[in-house]
Amino acid sequence: MTDAQKTAEDSTLRTPGDSPPDTRPAPVPLLEPREGTPPVTATAEELAEVVTAFAAGTGPVAVDAERASGYRYGQRAYLVQLRREGAGSVLIDPVGCPDLSALGEAIADAEWVLHAATQDLPCLRDIGMVPSRLFDTELAGRLAGFARVGLGAMVENVLGYALEKGHSAVDWSTRPLPEPWLRYAALDVELLVDLRDALEDELSRQGKLEWAHQEFAAIAAAPPAPPRKDPWRRTSGMHKVRRRRQMAVVRELWTTRDEVAQRRDISPGKVLGDAAIIEAALNLPPNTHALATLAGFGHRMGRRQLEQWQAAVDRARALPESELPQPGQPLNGPPPPRSWADKDPAAAARLAAARTAVTALAEDLNLPQENLITPDTVRRLCWEPPAEPTKEAVAAVLAGHGARPWQIEQVTPILTEALTSTGA
Repeated sequence: MTDAQKTAEDSTLRTPGDSPPDTRPAPVPLLEPREGTPPVTATAEELAEVVTAFAAGTGPVAVDAERASGYRYGQRAYLVQLRREGAGSVLIDPVGCPDLSALGEAIADAEWVLHAATQDLPCLRDIGMVPSRLFDTELAGRLAGFARVGLGAMVENVLGYALEKGHSAVDWSTRPLPEPWLRYAALDVELLVDLRDALEDELSRQGKLEWAHQEFAAIAAAPPAPPRKDPWRRTSGMHKVRRRRQMAVVRELWTTRDEVAQRRDISPGKVLGDAAIIEAALNLPPNTHALATLAGFGHRMGRRQLEQWQAAVDRARALPESELPQPGQPLNGPPPPRSWADKDPAAAARLAAARTAVTALAEDLNLPQENLITPDTVRRLCWEPPAEPTKEAVAAVLAGHGARPWQIEQVTPILTEALTSTGA
């Protein structure tokens, strides 16, 4: 039994509804990994040793990854941390070891334990690591009803340990990585399997373990997300842009910025801020002198940069009407709920009844509404309900939108009642 497991066994599992935190023992600071901070694996020879060790290990594998969001272009991994019984902890540099498919294959049959798995799986997939089954400790915490589900909060509330804080938002592309950062990274997987075991027990106690297994299986089976259509439309402040010509400016500036950021391997926000893009779109500057007066294009920006951005504005200004972007995106699904009362009052009534029912059931089950059933699924069902809203028909619609069997079982009765009570 590990020290963390003993601590968890000696103290009451800290679940929602327990006594206030100040009546419990203070968390024990966790300052060093059990075997010390491991060296960074950065060569093919070192990686081969890791593969052998983890293939020979037993039980679940704790997995985490660190990215350089806000510093570098894209979401690639700059450090991968793993821990397994019999193998200990390892830190792998994906810059020196860009292909971890051999390691992924070595632990393919094991359960991978991640915290907020959907955040790390894309960058892990890019380096050849794809789990066949997993346990997501953040999602488990949500299903168990914990109000705070960050890794630090979960380790403290469940196991009674306080993790070191302060390095989550650093530039992980830095080389060499400072020792305090490496220690922080190793500690992120130090107790992950212990946390998994405690949460499994709690979910089993609440009768929710099968729910969790279905959720985890859905995450592991999900294909990579398709490229986002018209990503420039997500520029912060886009709601201020009303005219199509202005939209064209946003598109041109966003595209130019993305090309520059990708070429320089730097976060797009460090190349040009969203606020500056919106300012240029709203003002349509005719020349670099006018552009330089706008917020975000001040005196610190060089002439070549100003000319680069002005060229993008000029391209948008010169477009014929037929090539200007259309306002909004084609809707794939129902319109925004705020417009339902005008467009379809009956649908608005169905949605209000359904939301009320889902809220009440989520409270009874002690889990977030969005984990009980996604709001988008509820909206789609209420906008286009089945002609005969029987339980079977409602269940079929929910399944068609990707709801898991446990979700369908829980919400079908209340959603059927919401539809029938409002005359669907």
